[in-house]
Amino acid sequence: MLLNKNKEENCLDLKYEYPVVEMFHSIQGEGFWCGVNAFFIRLAGCDVFCPWCDQKETWVMKKYPLFTVENIVNNLLNINTKHIIITGGEPLLHNLFPLTNVLKKQGYITHLETSGSHPFTGDFDWVTFSPKPYKKTDESIYNHVGELKVIIDNENDFIFAELEASKIADNVPKYLQPQWENPLSKELIFEYILRHPQWRLSLQTHKFLGVR
Repeated sequence: MLLNKNKEENCLDLKYEYPVVEMFHSIQGEGFWCGVNAFFIRLAGCDVFCPWCDQKETWVMKKYPLFTVENIVNNLLNINTKHIIITGGEPLLHNLFPLTNVLKKQGYITHLETSGSHPFTGDFDWVTFSPKPYKKTDESIYNHVGELKVIIDNENDFIFAELEASKIADNVPKYLQPQWENPLSKELIFEYILRHPQWRLSLQTHKFLGVR
């Protein structure tokens, strides 16, 4: 079910519900925070439908149980990190204010991973913006971007990456990440970054390590 996005931004609603695919403690494998100890909350639901998506099982929300904000926060009690990453799926299908308001009140660092394809909600310390050419970006995302990360599968993706980069501040870190199933994408990115030094390389290091 799609959750109501009209909740007030300052609400502390412990009974608000989200469809949760999984929650787990690991190390961030990508982008600016690569190597950081973090707790991941993966929400269900996505309407971007990337053909190479490695989380296709998250696309359908009704497959997954609903957790209240209280349920979710209780899973953090014995976890030795304050860095909480909300990912998906596409988390912005949901109103994220109820969850992030409680997390912030309890002193957690909130981090969102999103394609930016839906209106922005939530109180976040960091936003990983990973737009996709398959779904129009919602304009509300651009003022919240902490880092830009674009998946590269072929040369046309560089055109899309530059277009999205032109819409955010110059000092925002900008990453190009290979499409995991396409070995040629690594070569394309390597050569592109040598010619365009404003870009950085992001690798899915957790896959190399064999962890989530």
